[in-house]
Amino acid sequence: MTAVLSGVTEAAVRDALGTVVDPELDEAVTDLGFVRSVAVRGADVEVHLRLPTSFCAPNFAWLMVSDARDAVRAVPGTGRVVIELDDHHDSDLINAGLAADADYRGTFGHEAEESLDELRATFHRKAHTAAMERALTTWVRADPRRTEDDVAAVRLGDLPAGKETDSLLSRRTALGLPTDPASPVLLGPDGTPPAPEQVALTFRKARSVRVSVDGNAHFCRGLLTTRYPGSEADQVFRLSIDSALPLEVLR
Repeated sequence: MTAVLSGVTEAAVRDALGTVVDPELDEAVTDLGFVRSVAVRGADVEVHLRLPTSFCAPNFAWLMVSDARDAVRAVPGTGRVVIELDDHHDSDLINAGLAADADYRGTFGHEAEESLDELRATFHRKAHTAAMERALTTWVRADPRRTEDDVAAVRLGDLPAGKETDSLLSRRTALGLPTDPASPVLLGPDGTPPAPEQVALTFRKARSVRVSVDGNAHFCRGLLTTRYPGSEADQVFRLSIDSALPLEVLR
C-alpha cells in the first residue's frame, strides 16, 4: 500500500529513486533491485539500499547512495531524509557520512580520491557509447536494406522516437555533446565523428562497450538474487537488442 502523509508518497519517492543509476551498469537502482525498502512517515523518508556483494567498490557505492539522497530530498514536501546502505563492508562509514551531510572526501578522508567528478565523467562517457550503439543497432535492424556501413550517415533526427533515442539524448546532454537533429549519431571517444576509415572500428568498439555493460548488469542481477532470495521480484530487465528475449531468459 502506498503511504500518503503530508503530501509525500512512497510512489513519488520510488519515482525519484528511478532517476538514480548504478554508474557502472547505467541502469536505475530501482530496475536493478537495489532498493530494499522505502518507508514514509509523515514528511520523513527512510530508504535502505542493497548491493550484489558486500565488497562493491566504495566509490561506486557512494555515488549511488549520495545520488539517492539528493534525489529523494528533491521530492516536494519531504522532511528528514535517511538513506542507508545495508550489508556493505563500509556501510557504517558511508551511512555516518550521509547522516552528517559529508561529501565523499569528508567521509573517507585520506582514503578518498580528490574528487569523484572524473570517475563520474568516465562512466558518463561509457554510458553514452553504449546508448549510441544501441540506438544505431536498432536503426540498422529496423530495415533489412540497411547495413552497418550506413551508420556514419545517420543523424539524430533519423532515429525513431522512443526509449533508446531518449536515453542517447540524455547521455549526450550529460556530456555536453550536441543534441540537434542534424548531429551525427556515431561519435568517437573524443566526441567527434570518426574518419571514414575508422567508422567500422568505432562501431565495433562501441558494441564491445555495450555488450560489457549489459553483461555486467546481467551478472550483478544474478549475484543480487543469490545474496537476497526474492529480490528478482524487484528487478526490471532491459531487453537485449541481441535477441528477441529479455536478458533474464538468456541465463
